[in-house]
Amino acid sequence: PQDRRDDWHAGQGRWKDVPASDWNDWHWQLRNRITTLAQLETMVELTKEEREGCLFAAHKLSLAITPHFFNLIDPQDPNCPVRRQVIPHIDESVVAPGESADPVGEEGTMPVPGIVHRYPDRVLFLVTDRCASYCRYCTRSRLVSNAQSYDFHPELEQGLQYIAAHPEVRDVLISGGDPLLLSDAKIDALLGRLRAIPHVEFIRMGSRIPVFLPQRITPELAAIFRKHGPIWLSIHTNHPKEITR
Repeated sequence: PQDRRDDWHAGQGRWKDVPASDWNDWHWQLRNRITTLAQLETMVELTKEEREGCLFAAHKLSLAITPHFFNLIDPQDPNCPVRRQVIPHIDESVVAPGESADPVGEEGTMPVPGIVHRYPDRVLFLVTDRCASYCRYCTRSRLVSNAQSYDFHPELEQGLQYIAAHPEVRDVLISGGDPLLLSDAKIDALLGRLRAIPHVEFIRMGSRIPVFLPQRITPELAAIFRKHGPIWLSIHTNHPKEITR
């Protein structure tokens, strides 16, 4: 983490007096996320549709915004591209004809809990149902944040055994939720187990942590990636406003 806070991305609003040592601590960022309508209303003037969306969110996909990402929101613009990604809107309650809770069809290709095996030589390995912030467009909202009582519990050992038993699998994409919310020890152990499987050639991690919670990318985490590398990190960004230094 940086020794100082970036003047544009920190030191604003309710966090203006937060010490740099706290701001740059990813655990502090998680503890201080905006997770309720009451908190949000003290920080931004919500539209009627946003307020109704926040009330509905508890039934579909939880509200959570890290302080870092919240500081990228334009509080005066309801159409701010950052704001629209994380502040709920009542349109989320509309279910169109033919719409599915599993829009990319993962459930039908899940041989064991947490493993999606759609393509012969690669699998998707879901290792958590938690994210630093929740994207309102999430295609996995049925299980992420557990707002819909999906009751998803990652079966890491069962998933590792499945991968080891299928020599055709050469590519593993670790996702969730966001896998970088796991502790360093769990990430280290998981990558070590995968590296020990002879037929696994590629290990990828899909994450929005570098966008939502850049403080998580610590020297210790980088050392774990080097230890088990190469690790391919797929970073999901939607708009230039999300890219910070």
